[in-house]
Amino acid sequence: MGKLRVRLVRGLAGKPEKHIKAVKSLGLKKVGDERVLEDNPMVRGNIKSAHYLLEVEEVKDETA
Repeated sequence: MGKLRVRLVRGLAGKPEKHIKAVKSLGLKKVGDERVLEDNPMVRGNIKSAHYLLEVEEVKDETA
């Protein structure tokens, strides 16, 4: 599977607890944090839950 670059672009203050937990499980803590994660159903589900707080892009695998 590919990889996804996920960046937190909006703050977590005042957001539902479910969305905050989804963002934290992606390893993002504050605005501007960015992670490259494996593209799997768990990551996709967390992104879908809090999509309006995140910026997501696919990363091409350069191991070939």
